[in-house]
Amino acid sequence: MRFTLSTLIVLSILITSCKGEKKDKKELIKAISYKNKGHELVSKMVEKVGDYRTLRNKKDVVYTYTYQTPDGKTDVTTEKYIFAGELSYGKYEQHERTLSDLKGSIEQGFDGENYWLKHEGQTVKDSIALKRVAFNRPTNFYWFTMFQKLMDPGVSYEYIGEKTLDNFTYDVVKVSFDFKNSKPTDIYQLYFNKNTALIDQFLFTVADYGAMDKPNLMKVEYEEVDGMLFPTNRKYKKSTWEADVSDKPWIKVNWSNIKFNNGLGENDFKS
Repeated sequence: MRFTLSTLIVLSILITSCKGEKKDKKELIKAISYKNKGHELVSKMVEKVGDYRTLRNKKDVVYTYTYQTPDGKTDVTTEKYIFAGELSYGKYEQHERTLSDLKGSIEQGFDGENYWLKHEGQTVKDSIALKRVAFNRPTNFYWFTMFQKLMDPGVSYEYIGEKTLDNFTYDVVKVSFDFKNSKPTDIYQLYFNKNTALIDQFLFTVADYGAMDKPNLMKVEYEEVDGMLFPTNRKYKKSTWEADVSDKPWIKVNWSNIKFNNGLGENDFKS
């Protein structure tokens, strides 16, 4: 069978196209392969709220963080982060529970290498106060990016099964972390809404304070900001691993006035 030059060119294009299509299909299959059902549920949730690449593309964020305990003590902070490098800053205009012995405004920061603290513009070197800063800065940053970071390397997923809470049946996934160091890490138990694929609530520990056997239950409500979903309304209190909470009032947390791409630079995070 003889082919003209033009026919050979067309056949070559078709063969190349088919190979490319097969390659694309293989990449697609690879992209959507999951370690287990727990990993699949987390992955689909992140697809819905927005992944970390989408968040990093927003460069930075400024928002108001309000934290209130049942006795009415309240912290109100202006939080600022640069996502690349996880730089973090917080200015506390009200801090009735965080370093409450320091009257007036305080500023906390992490510049990528060091934690620092200022009280009324003056540098504070107290080691106990700086230890609190070293907890607050990465913790606040992590809470804001938590759902995206559930796809980080070193995260393990275990599908626990279904559980009914308040007449609603959830898919439950246990999440643990292995970061190759001796420091204990937190454990999360996530409750996925079968209708929305979102996490309505989750149990969490606080490893830094040794509270590994007594989790808290966090309930969240979402807000859409700049094309992403954020759990901006939050409340939590002590619980069991069966998600049975106490009768005590909730601790309430709110993120408001969220704004991205503010043009922040590294100098905004230096002491």
